Amino acid sequence: MTDGPAHQRRVAARLDGMEKTWTHTDTLAVPPAGSLLADRPAAPGTPATTAAGRSRRLRWHLAEMALAMVAGMLLLAPWWDLAGTALGLAGALGRPEVAALVMATNMTVGMTVWMRYRAHRWRAVGEMAAAMYVPFLLLLVPFRAGLLDGDALLLGGHLLMVPAMVLVAVRHRHETPVPVRRHPAVVALARRWPTGLALLMGLDMVFDPKVLSPWTMLVLPGGYLVIGLARGTLRGPGVLTTQLLGLVGWVALTLVAVTAGGRTAAWLVAFGWLAHAGWDLAHHRSGRVVPRGYAEWCGVLDAILGVAVILAILTTG
Repeated sequence: MTDGPAHQRRVAARLDGMEKTWTHTDTLAVPPAGSLLADRPAAPGTPATTAAGRSRRLRWHLAEMALAMVAGMLLLAPWWDLAGTALGLAGALGRPEVAALVMATNMTVGMTVWMRYRAHRWRAVGEMAAAMYVPFLLLLVPFRAGLLDGDALLLGGHLLMVPAMVLVAVRHRHETPVPVRRHPAVVALARRWPTGLALLMGLDMVFDPKVLSPWTMLVLPGGYLVIGLARGTLRGPGVLTTQLLGLVGWVALTLVAVTAGGRTAAWLVAFGWLAHAGWDLAHHRSGRVVPRGYAEWCGVLDAILGVAVILAILTTG
């Protein structure tokens, strides 16, 4: 018999296993988005097919693109500086039109890597790359004619880039998904993207450690209060009290460091940043107040900056 309860259970288990393959990071064989807006086909009437759902997915995709472009700039900019110094091209790279195209290249590299990871088709990737370059290329004409200065070239290029990105995203929103295979190492790295972003942002401090101003410690408790207020996560028992105590603690540490000055202030700054890395770890484990991704990113960045301050103290005497 093929229609008995046992057979039905086997079919249900097989269908359940097929359903679980529709993810981006949990499997090696994933059929994610060829579309810029959809990860998988959705039945009519589901949240993914409603106007609000499509709008939300568009905003999320554009936010991903922005983060990928920032990562590309942070990672590649130091290497351009090193190459320019080694090859004697620092002056040429400092020209506004060259700097604009270098920036577009850095953003395109970051965006391309992420879009290919998300399994977007090369045609969509190419059009998004054009959205990075074309605004700057269009403004080069009035710049060379003397109608725009370097600041206007950079600002105008970024402003025109935003609607260009939106147009590309909307244009490809109906593309069908395509299958993709990912190495386990790539999947693991993708899950730890906040750590990767923090490492990229702290790269400059690793190569050129310096002692931060004591006043920078005031941003440490501020982020949690602002995010908690926006998310409405400060209402639990003792949550707001804990955050306010943290604010008082870092404000007090800042004032002591400003009053002490010198090496004492530098050591207090290092301690403040490292202590906040521990604060981030506690919040990451509890999942309270801020998203875990933010706590992970903040903790890694705080640790890097704290260690960089210590290195600066030890190497400058």
